[in-house]
Amino acid sequence: MGSAAELAAAVLMVAGFPALMLAALVPSVPAFAAAAAVTYLADHYLHRKGSYLINRLGKVRAGLSIRFLIRELLLILLLARLSYADNLIYYGAIACFIAFYGLQAPHGALVQLIRNRRRMPVATRNVDLKSRIRIPDAPPRRLLHRSAEKMLHLDLFAVVGILLAAQVKSALVGFIGIGITVAVASLYVVALMPYVRGRKVPPNAEKVLAAVDDWLHEYKPETVLYFSGSKDSAYQVNMWLDTMENLDSKPLIILRERAILNNLAPTTVPVICVPGGVHLMNMDLSTVRVALYAANVGKNIHMLRVPTMKHVFIGHGDSDKLASVNPFSKVYDEVWTAGRAGRDRYAIADVGVRDDDIVEVGRPQLAPIQTWQGVPDGRIPTVLYAPTWEGWDDNPGNTSILLAGENIVRRLITADPPVRVLYKPHPFTGTRSKEAKAAHQRITALVQKAAAERAADSRFVTDSAAQAQARTELARIEARIAQLAGTGDKGRDEAEATRDGQVDIARHEEVARLRAEWNDAYWRSFPTWEHRVITGAEPRLYDCFNVSDAMVSDISSVVSDFIASGKPYAVTDSAELGAEEFKRNNTAVRAAVILSNSAAELGELLAAVRDPAADPLAEDRKELKQYLLGPDEPASIEQFNTAVANLALKAETRNVGQESRIAAAAAETELANAVPGQRVSSAGDTDGVGTV
Repeated sequence: MGSAAELAAAVLMVAGFPALMLAALVPSVPAFAAAAAVTYLADHYLHRKGSYLINRLGKVRAGLSIRFLIRELLLILLLARLSYADNLIYYGAIACFIAFYGLQAPHGALVQLIRNRRRMPVATRNVDLKSRIRIPDAPPRRLLHRSAEKMLHLDLFAVVGILLAAQVKSALVGFIGIGITVAVASLYVVALMPYVRGRKVPPNAEKVLAAVDDWLHEYKPETVLYFSGSKDSAYQVNMWLDTMENLDSKPLIILRERAILNNLAPTTVPVICVPGGVHLMNMDLSTVRVALYAANVGKNIHMLRVPTMKHVFIGHGDSDKLASVNPFSKVYDEVWTAGRAGRDRYAIADVGVRDDDIVEVGRPQLAPIQTWQGVPDGRIPTVLYAPTWEGWDDNPGNTSILLAGENIVRRLITADPPVRVLYKPHPFTGTRSKEAKAAHQRITALVQKAAAERAADSRFVTDSAAQAQARTELARIEARIAQLAGTGDKGRDEAEATRDGQVDIARHEEVARLRAEWNDAYWRSFPTWEHRVITGAEPRLYDCFNVSDAMVSDISSVVSDFIASGKPYAVTDSAELGAEEFKRNNTAVRAAVILSNSAAELGELLAAVRDPAADPLAEDRKELKQYLLGPDEPASIEQFNTAVANLALKAETRNVGQESRIAAAAAETELANAVPGQRVSSAGDTDGVGTV
């Protein structure tokens, strides 16, 4: 149910309808009124909360309209049991509800028509369509937001009026309520009509697509980041936004799902969301020379079919998971890896990706990760536990959450000398497996309990004044970010967001600065010894890297990224392959402390953190860092830009060659047509009729 309040509301609503029937049969007007009030309020509360129960009721034919209809039918039953069957109020109530439900159809049709017409064939950000086509304002939010619920609740006037009429035995008050319900419902329908015709309707798909092509012709994009996926996978494209902003060529981001666009982080790069494959394939991308793909998905084929550009798989992380050597990767012209390790993975996997098609470009996203300088004086070490999620199957090697998570956390929170634990699970944790979700909840409870016990321990001193000041600073920064983000813009529909979606560069830069200040204030807002569960987008994973002195994780790109810091780390062998076999199969763990599911080896990791001079794996980590992520110089973004430029040149060379061949073929055909009876061979000789 989501909360105790939702559970209570659900129980009241479910119990309210039998109570309504009982009150109608007794009959009792006060009892019916009380039960009706409970069902109205509980229904409204659950609907506003988007409760699971409300969603499921719609699936079993007990949706919102049915619930309102049942309540109205029971009111008719109440009137009959009160011997009002021959009274005008009885027939008035029946006529009212028939008319009221008759208005539901045009109301629903108008709402759906408005929404459909305002759904753009493409949605954009940072693309100037406003100067090319006229996109009118959306209808007032009060007309369309939760419109079905608002319309149905208009029966409240009639229900109250009829109940009062039955109680005081006067039909007049009942007819007043009936009149208000029918009149207001009719006005609601009339208020929607202007938005389905005339200048209040956005241009059709043909005009919108033509405007987008006109913008593309003017902007002339050269490098495209293409992405398709579920709303939960938006992080996979978000991690490339900074890189796209720092390209030397003109960047463009093409998305395929509206949900991804809605979850896209702020960026200055032009973004076009094209849900329709036909629309994408008809889009003018003739100036694009390089297309970058962050995920292997079926919809990639709509872009891969374009021969005038070169296609590159860049992925969304560097790890030893099977996803990093997907056989699908051979469809691309090139595969870009961070370092030599990625190249070797493909060679070992032998999935059809040629070594000549692999380019090492480093990981531009890792620039914010700071190199470790040891634990600062006066601060206890911080260990980050950042497990990955359970994956799509039940392979025990997917995540340490299930078999080792609680053991890892218990050993860390009871370590002596003490350490601080930061628990940051993967965003997908528990989305597929109930067992993983339950384990995550137990780990969360362990961390929170340990945090409460430590806060009550007199050995750990709190600087309350400094933390209060940091929290005040956090509130100020958050208020300013909310102001800059324009929280009121959340009510805009897709058409308005497309029309007005050009980023303010100065505002964007200020938000970036404020987010850095927020991160600093966040870590100062609680003691440096306090255990913490960190979920959500902020603070980011790399921010957690920077405040940590060591990490425990699983086989995932998190490990490869953390290696950039040079800090000690441990990886859990949840499948119990054994340390040597585990290292042989997984490059990224060759400089790690290997943990069994008991986590008994954690002492080795903590010893390396407390005394870096005695760390036996320090040199191994330096060598592994270069092997996995490439050299520090030149900077990764420079390597990336060089790779883009080189591939763009290959694409241009190919296109020029194609044009030359087409021109030669056209000239040959023209020459053949100019000399009747002769055919010109490719070597320039003639044969056929007329030769001797």
